Amino acid sequence: MPRNMSFAMTTPQFKARMKTVTRRFGWWFLKPGDVLWGVVKSMGLKKGESIVRLGLIEIVSTRPEPLHDITLDECVLEGFPEMCPYDFIEMLCRHYNCQPEKVVNRIEYAYL
Repeated sequence: MPRNMSFAMTTPQFKARMKTVTRRFGWWFLKPGDVLWGVVKSMGLKKGESIVRLGLIEIVSTRPEPLHDITLDECVLEGFPEMCPYDFIEMLCRHYNCQPEKVVNRIEYAYL
């Protein structure tokens, strides 16, 4: 059974299949070929809530990189074509309370 990966912040982008890259502060064990369920939310579910599956994805590649290395093209792959790198970095740093120098796991995937 595939593991669940939450796309709570980018559910619309995932549903539209316009997102093919995600940056995570973990998931270092992933390797190309791994299959995961993209879900709306998998942790912190309240009583009566259940996991909502969005679709299966297959990992294409992973690599560590500083968050501040994101480019305009990468913002598009993340599902935010309207954002510049500065805005994307600011959004993630605000949400995760981190610094732009923080190393993230850049995960590329394909929809199955």
